[in-house]
Amino acid sequence: MRKGGGQMEDSTTLIDMETKQENSYGSITMSAPVQPPDRNVFSDRSTRVDFVLVWEEPRGSQNEQSVGVNPAHLKWREEFLSKLKLCGLLQEQKIVLQTKIRICFVLLSAPWSVLSYYAEEISLRVPLQVVNSPNISWSEQVLSWSSLPNPLSQDVPNPPLCYYTCQFRTNKLPRFLGSDHKETFFKTTQRHQVLYEILARTPYGSVNKGQVGIDRLLSEQVFTAAYPLHEGGFQLPTPPVPPQSYSLRQILYSHWARWSCWRRYQPLDHIREYFGEKIALYFAWLGFYTAWLLPASLLGTLIFMVGICLMVTDVPAKEVCDSGDGFVMCPTCNICSFWNYSSICVTYKAGILFDNGGTVFLSVFMSLWAVTFLEYWKRNCSALSHRWNCSDFEEIEERPRPEFTAMAPMTMRNPVTGAEEPYFPENQRFNRTLSGCMVIIIMIVLVLMCLIAIILYRTILSIVIYKSSNSFFSLSAGRIASITSSVLNLLVILMLSRVYTALAHILTRWEMHRTQSKYEDMFILKVFIFQFVNFYSSPVYIAFFKGRFVGYPGNYNTLFGVRNEDCGAGGCLVELTQELLVIMVGKQLINNIQEFIVPKLKSWWQKRRMSPVQREVKEDGGEEAQWEQHQQGELPPWEADYQLLVCDGLLSEYLEMVIQFGFITIFVAACPLAPFFALINNWVEIRLDAQKFVTEYRRPVVEQAQDIGIWLPIMQFITHTAVLSNAFLIAFTSSFLPRLYYRYTRDSTLSGFINFTLATSHNYTQQDKSTSCRYQGFRDENGQYLPHFFHLLAIQLAFVIIFEHVVFFIGRLIDLMVPDIPEEVEMKIKREHYMAKGALAENRTVRDTIFPGEQDPLSCSLRQRGSRPSQPTQNEFPPPNLKKIPEETDSRGSC
Repeated sequence: MRKGGGQMEDSTTLIDMETKQENSYGSITMSAPVQPPDRNVFSDRSTRVDFVLVWEEPRGSQNEQSVGVNPAHLKWREEFLSKLKLCGLLQEQKIVLQTKIRICFVLLSAPWSVLSYYAEEISLRVPLQVVNSPNISWSEQVLSWSSLPNPLSQDVPNPPLCYYTCQFRTNKLPRFLGSDHKETFFKTTQRHQVLYEILARTPYGSVNKGQVGIDRLLSEQVFTAAYPLHEGGFQLPTPPVPPQSYSLRQILYSHWARWSCWRRYQPLDHIREYFGEKIALYFAWLGFYTAWLLPASLLGTLIFMVGICLMVTDVPAKEVCDSGDGFVMCPTCNICSFWNYSSICVTYKAGILFDNGGTVFLSVFMSLWAVTFLEYWKRNCSALSHRWNCSDFEEIEERPRPEFTAMAPMTMRNPVTGAEEPYFPENQRFNRTLSGCMVIIIMIVLVLMCLIAIILYRTILSIVIYKSSNSFFSLSAGRIASITSSVLNLLVILMLSRVYTALAHILTRWEMHRTQSKYEDMFILKVFIFQFVNFYSSPVYIAFFKGRFVGYPGNYNTLFGVRNEDCGAGGCLVELTQELLVIMVGKQLINNIQEFIVPKLKSWWQKRRMSPVQREVKEDGGEEAQWEQHQQGELPPWEADYQLLVCDGLLSEYLEMVIQFGFITIFVAACPLAPFFALINNWVEIRLDAQKFVTEYRRPVVEQAQDIGIWLPIMQFITHTAVLSNAFLIAFTSSFLPRLYYRYTRDSTLSGFINFTLATSHNYTQQDKSTSCRYQGFRDENGQYLPHFFHLLAIQLAFVIIFEHVVFFIGRLIDLMVPDIPEEVEMKIKREHYMAKGALAENRTVRDTIFPGEQDPLSCSLRQRGSRPSQPTQNEFPPPNLKKIPEETDSRGSC
């Protein structure tokens, strides 16, 4: 905008491409089949509804005036709606009267002047030319090359077109594809983005007190809901109707959300078109991860079957079962009695299912599998982000968060784009982040306290059950205590997870991060650190600490006066497997049941609460004739969508899968079947999530993303942790190395191995009687370590070092051999940069001619927030004809 106030003609040149008028762009294409009338409109049947605001009020008993309404809420709401009118938004109010409450709907629509202004403000990208860019997966390529039929493919109707795009500018409108049709020029999802940007940055009170934006109003319950509308219903029309006539939501339901689609490719381009890049990338990652679980689950199941065969032929297992009274074991607690080693015959054989030589190979395989999976996901993600036109989103195009824009105390020139942007001092953010870290540490300490409490619970409960008069329970005291403590630990984990997630949201919001990506990354990092400790603390304790500090007969160690617990009769690996199955499989079952039942119950309650509708009235309170859809038993779209559930975002979905990824990699040596259980769960998870987004959730506002964010570094961290964890599990928890040591130093048939692993105590005293008994350990009669203990310890440490070095070396080779960006994508990027080079050079020449004294955008300057001279803040609303200084243009392909 020139200081003289006149509009300057922008003579910069876009890429010279021919645009065919028969191609259109937006929510409706010109060549699409006949669609039913659009119901997402105002009463005039022409103005499109872009967003809906809802609030509820109690009804009075004598008249229709509201009583019991919070005056502050009423003031904030009126102020907020008046500011939206100043922004240029069109409004229409609908009131639905019920027995006890009135529900007020405010329908919002953005005219062309507002859409075009904010499209430039938030850098929306619009099309220049249609391009042919088929999306072919690697499995399709392999099957096509092999001339084999593809059972995973499906013919999804109306595939979204791909375009070359660039940032929108009003004065270049004739050069964009579909510019002759302003009503459909911007896609429906882009209109939603513009409306949400306005809603999120509009103040309703004091900015210094953070009284800004629709999110704060929702948290204060001034409004009960704010959402864009779905594009029609998801139910399929009565046949015969060609699939090409389906709406996009119906296509997603019929070709994605139904259970019959479980073995089909996901229609990712359609998902991206309807829900945006962020949600589409989540489902792309989930499908990619599930496909890669197939070979891991097959190998894990094969090794489990090998373990079944070894149960029959294993020599040490036969020695245990045939020992009779040959090995009298020392009591496992101070009041327990002596027991025969042969009594754990079944448990010992069960341990062989998970503790055999095949688990070593599986551990190496899963470590390399994780590295390879992440490398190929980066390739797939780079191809998708380029195809969807968001490969440079976070570095260049991402705007500051609306809430940050409204509350930041000063501004600074962006060193990348040269635009004046809100700024929050880094030293203040560092202090707030440090305070948040202290809260995280306190919560982690709370988790460890709960772990100690569960350990004491397990020990005390086993003693109480052993002292009971029931012989069945007495013999199974340890097993009962172990199972119940695992279930209790799962309940504590789920309870603490909910508490900390809410706390992390408050802390991250307080830290004032500039962009939505940074905000989400810091929020996810807080939640993951806590959940990592929360979910993995108990398995880590059992795998690496339980039974290590017990002592020996006559010199047992204690914790708070209670004897340290030892591993169960079958060893710690069996207990670890049990703990993993309870936590991992139990959590998956609980989550799937919640995702299947809870949304349906909530939706049923919401519909029950909103019915019956007595009548619908106008804004002025007069009665209005019922709409045709009411006469036909149909609700208006805003009422129908209000009965749906609020979309909670993707945090819980990602977190569930990443925690699962940790279980199948960090502890796979203890549970070869973990990948198989994960595969089954994920097949169900994809359809449950698809059904939620298509049929049960209100439509979320589209969000852009160029990748899965901080989840990728988190999984890389889990992958490195898994290598070390599996090395120590095999070396110190399993019997693989002791058996190998015995095989090569004493007997290759493992005859006598059980006696080799048991130490003897000749003076164990109980009830004033000294008795000889056996216990696990490599000690002499005085409790001192034998020489072969140190020999074995050296072998174990050497194994850990060799294992992790070999796996890390091979993983690094895979990293170097597999480029992050496929060669064909690199060629496309170079081609697009070459095509844009001429336009960019002309832009610079024109800018230097018109603005010879323009300041270098790389020079950063700070200003107090109140001193911004020319850009509208949250308290300033742009007139419809406001234009911006032309910026450099780049062109990219987009679907």
